[in-house]
Amino acid sequence: MSVSAPGRLGVETASLVGPVVTLDGIAGRPVSNTRRALRRFFQQRLAVIGLIICGFLAAVALFAPLIAPTSIEAANLMSANQFPSATYPFGTDAIGRDVLTRVIYGTRTSLVVGISAVAIACAIGIPLGLAAGLRGGWVDFAVMRAVEVMVAFPGILFAMFLVSVTGGGVRNIIVAIGVTTWVTLCRLTRSQLLTLREQEFVQAARSLGVPEARIAARHMLPNALAPLIVAVTLGIPTAIFAEAGLSFLGIGINEPTPSLGKMVADSAQYIRVYWYLGVFPTLAIALAMLGFTFVGDGLRDALDPRQN
Repeated sequence: MSVSAPGRLGVETASLVGPVVTLDGIAGRPVSNTRRALRRFFQQRLAVIGLIICGFLAAVALFAPLIAPTSIEAANLMSANQFPSATYPFGTDAIGRDVLTRVIYGTRTSLVVGISAVAIACAIGIPLGLAAGLRGGWVDFAVMRAVEVMVAFPGILFAMFLVSVTGGGVRNIIVAIGVTTWVTLCRLTRSQLLTLREQEFVQAARSLGVPEARIAARHMLPNALAPLIVAVTLGIPTAIFAEAGLSFLGIGINEPTPSLGKMVADSAQYIRVYWYLGVFPTLAIALAMLGFTFVGDGLRDALDPRQN
């Protein structure tokens, strides 16, 4: 039991069962760590703005067929290179395709690539980090040597190599980005477990004869989730930017699937006259990156143990 401030009684447990709770407020109602983290998150203005942006983009991606003015393949040469107007809010491109429709579907593509690539990175990096942190010895040595090999090459170059070998397309882009971004999650998971392995509650569980697998699943991994959640959230804008960069270089997603990066690349030769062709896709990329970055920063501040 610890007294944190006059009139406020804090009871924290490091027992092997049950979550940490505190008696908060005059009413003395128990407040969980999750509730306190959520409260700190929603007290941050930028985090709330980022959450609204992410929700808006998710709605756009989910309901793209309903809100898009036309289909992604619709083209009208008679309406080519139309500036933004009431009929075409974002204008049209050189073959008469509606830019708003392509931005909507391009946003959908970016979110699918970003979230799926991070999921692949989690599926590779977190288990390897767990194995290295728990087993140690030759397992840790092998995993860390693989990490060093990956770190020795810029991730974007490795992704470019994979895409050039396997070809473009949404699926290949997702795999290429996922297998080049797992290193951060692996190193973070390993470092968290190495720290937690020396904590008193882990040593107590080990002295009681609790199996190592149970200690890892019940006590170590839950305590390592906070930084992993932040890393995953911040990894989504990184993956979105990587997809945009690959598509900008012409080795990303192929037509007719819209890609924001490809739209920016195609607009380069017309940018002095038809400025809108590159401005709106660029704004969509920036909005997605800002939204997830704000949410990630907010989660980091809310889940930071130093804030407790």
